[in-house]
Amino acid sequence: MPFGFYIIMAAQFFSALADNALLIAAIAALRELKAPAEYEPLLKTFFTVSYVVLAAFVGAFADSMPKWRVMFISNTIKILGCGMMFFAVHPLLAYAVVGLGAAAYSPAKYGILTEYLPPRLLVVANGWIEGLTVGAIILGVVIGGTLIKPDISSTLLAFDFPLLDTGIDTVGEMAISIVGILYVLAAIFNLYIPETDVDHKPLKKNPWYLIHEFNHCLMLLWRDKLGQVSLAVTTLFWGAGATLQFIVIKWAEVALRLDLSKSSMLQGVVAIGVAIGAVFAARFITLRRSVKVIPLGIAMGIIVLVMNFVHDMAIAVPLLIIIGGLSGFFVVPMNALLQHRGHILMGAGHSIAVQNFNENLSILMMTGLYYLMVRMDVSIYIVVTLFGLFVSSAMYLVRERHRNNQRQYDDVAHLDDSRGH
Repeated sequence: MPFGFYIIMAAQFFSALADNALLIAAIAALRELKAPAEYEPLLKTFFTVSYVVLAAFVGAFADSMPKWRVMFISNTIKILGCGMMFFAVHPLLAYAVVGLGAAAYSPAKYGILTEYLPPRLLVVANGWIEGLTVGAIILGVVIGGTLIKPDISSTLLAFDFPLLDTGIDTVGEMAISIVGILYVLAAIFNLYIPETDVDHKPLKKNPWYLIHEFNHCLMLLWRDKLGQVSLAVTTLFWGAGATLQFIVIKWAEVALRLDLSKSSMLQGVVAIGVAIGAVFAARFITLRRSVKVIPLGIAMGIIVLVMNFVHDMAIAVPLLIIIGGLSGFFVVPMNALLQHRGHILMGAGHSIAVQNFNENLSILMMTGLYYLMVRMDVSIYIVVTLFGLFVSSAMYLVRERHRNNQRQYDDVAHLDDSRGH
């Protein structure tokens, strides 16, 4: 890999690290405010709404200027949202501003891969970016969980800089300040991301034109035989993954009797599994063979059901690693295939914006359903059962759709051969 690729990875790592540490800090802030329990999954809802609402614009924005500049501007918006949380703006609103920055950041961070690297390196590159993103999730939830521990937070608050009053007096302020430093590190790396030789499209001023163009790209990708399958898989994966973050926290509190600090660490355990699966996918799965991993999604949903029978940490940890491993192994090749098809059909920024729209619409719907179930006080064991069955069923339908597409293609090819003879 060229050196510039590692700069891109470093920028992505620190930005994702801060996003995930801030999520745990925001959950802790909601609990300090004595907010209702159903507000916690709403954090993800507020974070992702910008991905859906602004989908028609962020792709065009990402393609209108060098990707490093888009990433720098977007990361600055994240710093603004982090600062709002520091100055006691409601966590839901502040995290929504961070989500606005993330929505603009995403088309650039993925789009630059297709601009900077040849297609043969895309699966490997996605293995790297997913592995590092997962590493950032692991460290992010660990950092967030550690910072809100009473003994750690009291030690850090007791530390004073000579001749300088930081104004940091609470656990929340201290945690958010450290997260802010991580965002600043990401911004520094953004400045050193290399230029690519890709021509940039001027940003259209007419919003209706952008909406029409986005809708055209959306239909184009869903009608493409390979694009629709990979888009369906990644859409399901990210919606399920976002919901699983909150399910794991609640399940750990009920089944394993863990507090927020410890249960948030189990998110990191799932992420370790995703990282392992991503590494193996990058090593063994080529772009051409990417669709062969779909059955692993069915298996993942079935294995999730085993969570209902686990009450021992020694069993919970390997189970969560297996669930994460299966999801990482099947989503990385699908992600690479989707980026490749999108880049061919419409350009990197527009393609990623379409992907983000679908994936985050899935997140909004699935976390919204989880919010309703929490509000109705549905047992976490019923939630886990419904979640596992839904994932398996949906992945089965995707596999059948792909098989049907293949049969149609084979029939057309056979007909063409007959005409040739």
